[in-house]
Amino acid sequence: MADVKIRPAVREDLARIVEIYNYYVINTPITFDLEPLKVEQRVKWFEEHAGTKRHRLFVAEDAGRIIGYAGTGQFRDKAAYDTSVETTIYCAHDALRRGIGSMLYRKLFAALRNEDIHRILAGITLPNEASVEMHRGFGFTEAGVFIENGRKFDRYWDVVWMQRPLRLSGE
Repeated sequence: MADVKIRPAVREDLARIVEIYNYYVINTPITFDLEPLKVEQRVKWFEEHAGTKRHRLFVAEDAGRIIGYAGTGQFRDKAAYDTSVETTIYCAHDALRRGIGSMLYRKLFAALRNEDIHRILAGITLPNEASVEMHRGFGFTEAGVFIENGRKFDRYWDVVWMQRPLRLSGE
């Protein structure tokens, strides 16, 4: 773990970010994309998440290899939602349970500390107890569950929405 570096994502990281994400597209219901994405399809997304204000994107790098990423992006396309951001976090499937997600969130939330953000939101496809527990560990609480709102692999999946204020009491 000492060799893992968390740093802002750069455009050259995008191919690996897409590779990590596509694993989950193909093999899990964690994301509701149904077909793997091409790097070109993610350029706009990258640019929206790799800002320097409310919307950030960080990568975890181990021995020169990107093994995870986390970021915040726009929650909804209405001005009143501007102070709410939605998180995204993925770790390479061969780097799970190493604390990478927690390292990424610590860096991300510290970077956002002085931004004009009121709420951080996360949507998690169920079941995914590891992700739910990690979010709880960062002060997220359940806001509600959308029942059977996504269909993938010939079945419907529930999504729990979790939230936390940017600044938790005592921070």
